[in-house]
Order: sequence, then C-alpha cells, then structure tokens
Amino acid sequence: MELSAAVDAYARELGEVRRLSPATVRAYSADLRDLLAAVGDRDIQDIALEDLREWLWKATRRGDARSTLARRTAAARGFFAWAHENGAILDDPSLRLIAPRRGRSLPKVATSSAMDAVLSAAEERAADADPRALRDAALLELLYASALRVSELCGTDLDDLDTQRRTVRVMGKGRKERIVPYGAPAARALDAYVVRGRPVLAARGEGSAALFLGMRGARLGARSAYDIVSRAIGPAVGESIGPHTLRHSAATHLLDGGADLRSVQEMLGHASLGTTQIYTHVSAERLAAAYRLAHPRA
Repeated sequence: MELSAAVDAYARELGEVRRLSPATVRAYSADLRDLLAAVGDRDIQDIALEDLREWLWKATRRGDARSTLARRTAAARGFFAWAHENGAILDDPSLRLIAPRRGRSLPKVATSSAMDAVLSAAEERAADADPRALRDAALLELLYASALRVSELCGTDLDDLDTQRRTVRVMGKGRKERIVPYGAPAARALDAYVVRGRPVLAARGEGSAALFLGMRGARLGARSAYDIVSRAIGPAVGESIGPHTLRHSAATHLLDGGADLRSVQEMLGHASLGTTQIYTHVSAERLAAAYRLAHPRA
C-alpha cells in the first residue's frame, strides 16, 4: 500500500471508527502528511525507523516546538501500529521511535477581577440591544460559566439549553455528551440574546439550529469565537487570549472557591483526573505568589 493511501485510510479510521474529534483527526492527518512530504509517496513497507528519525530531526532543525514533535511521534506510532494490526506492514518501524520530553507549562489564567471587568463591559455594550453585542455577551458568559471548549460552544444548538435547570448539553471529545451548569449572569445574557439578538441574526440565514450565529445567520465558527474572546479579554490582560483561557480560568476559579477536583473533572469533561490536576498547580502558584507579596516573612 502506498503511504498516501494508507494515511487517507487511517484518517477515516480515526474519524469514523474511533470517533475522535475533527480537530484531532486534522492534526494527526497534517502530521502524517508532513511525513509523506519528507519521505515521499512510497510503499509503506519500505519505511524504516531511520526514515522516521530523519523526519523528526528535520522538524527539530526548523524549530518545531517540543509539543509538536511529541504529537508527531504519537501520530506516527498510532499510524504504524494500525498498519501492523491490519496487515499492511510486517514490522512496525515506530516501536523504537522516542518522543522528545515535553515541558509542561501552566495554562494562562485571567484573574477573577479581570473577568468581572470584561463581563461587565460586555453587558454594558449589550444594553443597546445590538444583536452582535448581545451574542458576544452571552458567548463570553457561557464560556466562562460552563468552562466549555470552543468546539463544544460552536457545536451547541438552541435546543441544548435547559433554561429551567440552567444547564447546557454539549458534545465533548470522543463524542461524549455531558450536561454542564451555568449561573444566573449567564442565564440573563443568554435570555437577552435568544429573545432579542438571535432572531435578528437568524433572519439573515437559512434556519440554522445553532445557538450562536454569525452575522450572516449561519453557525458561528471557532475562528470567529476566538476573535470575539480575544477582542474582549486581550486589552484587560495585555495579550492575545482565546476561548481556552476562559476554560482555564473557570477551572482555576472553581478550585480557588473550594470545588472538589472530581466535580471539576466532570464539568470539564476530562477523561483523566491527571489532566484536571494541572489546575491545582495553578492555584498553588497563585497562592504562593500572594503569600510572597503579603506575608511579612515570606
């Protein structure tokens, strides 16, 4: 089997059989396309460990981040393991492929006071009932209130809201559904948007079921959501920040407020508690910083 055909088949396996998220499938496919460009479209049987090492070495030379190299190593291992299991190759050349160690940095988190200022400003802009301002205020409130991923936010339909229980149903990674709560401020912003803003946007389109709509009435995309968050929060924290920062901030503030780790894990939709534990390190760092500033014998 030629490498290009094998890569296409593996991408279908990831999306249709293993049901990984579209973003994960795109990332792994891009990594394997990079391998294809490096080694050429030849029989997958002819690819050896030395070819894979040469591929990663070239990526290192051009300055790829350690996290990118680690992901590419994982993509290659998964691909060749699949090829071996399905009889496309006799031996797996990736078994001794070593991923570079990843440095783990703490996620960026906005302070609770910065979030209050951002959300208050968004509420003020929405006071004149402009549909875009109403949408942006509701989007910011829901992202922060429910710690959603941007893909979950953009994939949410109007019918996924339960306004009586103040919960939203979202489809997370691996197409796992979960129910996430949101608070009173988010409920007010969502109600204002759904009643006064969304109908105006929906009239410009063709009847999308999406909760959040773009200016032409179609489902809001992840890129547009990123721009909304960046414009709203960037000036408050002095750097470009996207939707994931609101998720990080919500998780950290929950732990700061006394929420237990298991509850935060469930809310975030993490498969592993270890993934959620990174936020305990953020809280500890914040506590240590506050101690150094406030204690006379720090």
